[in-house]
Parts: sequence; C-alpha cells; structure tokens
Amino acid sequence: MTTLTRRGLLGALALGLTATACGNQGYTGPARGLTIAAGELGGFYIEFAELLAAEIRAEQPRLHATAVRTEGSLDNLRLLAEGKADLALALGDAAQARAGTGGLPGEPAPAPVPMLAIGRVYENYLQLVVRADSAIAGLADLAGRTASLGASGSGAELTGERLLAAAGLGEGSGRPPVRVQHRQLADAVAALEAGDIDTLLWSGGVPTPALAALAARRPIRLLPLDSAIPALRARFGPVYEATTVPADAYGPAAPVATLGVANLLVCHPNADPALTATVARVLVTHAARLVPQQALGTQFLDPRSLIVTAGIPLHPAAITAYRALHG
Repeated sequence: MTTLTRRGLLGALALGLTATACGNQGYTGPARGLTIAAGELGGFYIEFAELLAAEIRAEQPRLHATAVRTEGSLDNLRLLAEGKADLALALGDAAQARAGTGGLPGEPAPAPVPMLAIGRVYENYLQLVVRADSAIAGLADLAGRTASLGASGSGAELTGERLLAAAGLGEGSGRPPVRVQHRQLADAVAALEAGDIDTLLWSGGVPTPALAALAARRPIRLLPLDSAIPALRARFGPVYEATTVPADAYGPAAPVATLGVANLLVCHPNADPALTATVARVLVTHAARLVPQQALGTQFLDPRSLIVTAGIPLHPAAITAYRALHG
C-alpha cells in the first residue's frame, strides 16, 4: 500500500478543507443500525467487514453495525445508491466507474452513484488461477478458453472485462472469444477442479482460503498479469498498480507479478458526519484488529495510506477525523 509521510498526510488533509466540530466528536446520536455492504462468503471483503462492524460496535455501542454478504464491489455500490447500505466496500476501479468516470466495457455508462470515500483500507491482488497441469501460460492463451471472471456484480467482473480488452481478447479482436462465465468463488473453484472451466479470476487477499484449500487438493498456478498494466493505465489511469503475489502463496511457487487495486470504504455524500468520523477513527485506532486471519502477514491496514483513495474524494468528516488523530 502507498505510504505517506506524516507531513504529507497533514498537508493533503489541509488542502482547501474545513474542519467541523461533529467530525472531531464522533457519533453521539440515538441508537441506529449501520449496514456495511461487503462480499462473498470466503472472501476478504466479508471478513474485513465483520471485523470492522465488531470494532465499530465496541467503539460506539449506539451504532449497531452489521456486515452484509453480497456479490462484491458493483453490487455494493448498487446497494449504496439504493439506500440499502450505509457503507460499501469497493475496488478503486469499480468506484471510479460507478462514480461516473467510466462504465463497463461495451456498455453505456450507468447512472453515477454519489459517493465519498472514508478511506483506502487495503489492496486487492488480482489472481488468475489455472490448474498446475494446464497448458495456459499467459493471458494470450485464454483465446477460445472458458473463464469465470468473478460473480456478476463483483469488482472482478469489471476488471476482468478490462483485462481481456487490454490483452487483445475483447470483442472485435479477431481472435477466438473467451467463453466468459460469472460464478461465485466456491462454484468457480469447484468448476476449475472438475475441469469445467479453464481459469478463474479472483480479486482479493493473499492467500484466499478457498484457493489455498484447492491448492492442497490439486496443484494450481497463478498467471502473470503485469503485461496488461501499461494498456490498463493508459486507458484508466493509475488505479491499476504493479504488485506481486508472494512466493509459495498457494504451494511451492515463485512470486507472480500481477495487478493491485486499492480497496475503498465509501459512503453517500449525505452520510451523517458524526457517524463517518466515528468510522474513520476506528480505521486508525483499531487498525491492528482489522486484518482478517486469512491475510495476516501479507495484508495490513496502514493508517498513513487511508487518504489515497483512487480519485474518489474523502468525506469532509473523515478528513477532519484524520487530521485530529494525526495532529
């Protein structure tokens, strides 16, 4: 994750932004529910959201925070737009697309979702998985193959379509089309193990337990994805970062170069400033307790990078809270 100096943090927070008293005080209103739109069972989103909900309840018992299982980033932002969630976890590229700066490839841009960030909470690793005995060596070999590009409504759905286009495998490429499916992780793992699909795309922490369990039964490999970064960054900007899946993440293997995408916690622009400030304070002061067990040692919540939010503006109350905590 991006690291900022203390001076840089304070300078960024001070740019044209005004402190509010409610942001410093945190939530003191009546008891109310607080819904966090998260992700699939077995993924990083739902585990993180459950930890966050528990820490919010501990910090402020008036906030009855709960994590809700969903299909992932796009589904979460839909729930936020419909007023069915107070907070949503979303990949940076999905947040940018739904904020109105781009749509799904080949589709009209959807109605923008009003949102502000509370913080960047960690980085997702894009993981394109094949069986170890597969002949597929890289993205180019996916032509004519069957791939699950995440569940419908997940961030991987959007990133996967962009990835195929960047690799010259999108519509109109003249190459045999990739036979795209959209399966939830557990279903995709079972299909890959059975040979019903050739590859699955997953965006999450490392190691992901479902993939680690698969690797224990049948050896798997991750395909390098760094070749797509220049084309993706040229089209969508620095939301896509070069990163590396550590060696031996899923059995004996060398490190694998892949894409990293910031994961954001976002809210509606009209969210209660006192509530937003409370959540921001929890992200900073409870950071050590907000890393899911599946990712200990590879992921961490760095309070200094909370403000690096992939172009999604921070909520003013979150800015005030961070400035108070780091002042």
